Amino acid sequence: MNGDEQLLNGRVYGAEHDDPNPGPLPDRTYAELVNGPLDGLLLDIHGWRTDEVDDGVALTTELSRWPGGRALYAPRPGEPRTTPGTPGPRQ
Repeated sequence: MNGDEQLLNGRVYGAEHDDPNPGPLPDRTYAELVNGPLDGLLLDIHGWRTDEVDDGVALTTELSRWPGGRALYAPRPGEPRTTPGTPGPRQ
């Protein structure tokens, strides 16, 4: 794992780089981002409807082939939509 990957691992997407506690909060629901430039970040999906989660998301990032672009993420079929230590999937 390189330095960038270590920096991103376990952090919440959108948290400030100098935030002293950039990790997940116990009362929120998160999806882990994988297979893209934001690997290792957690996306706060608390309060999202199931269809919003199932549609995926385009996230702004400077960590892509085209800085200032977007990284597209979609859920894997059958994958849980939360990370360990967070509330279970919403019904």
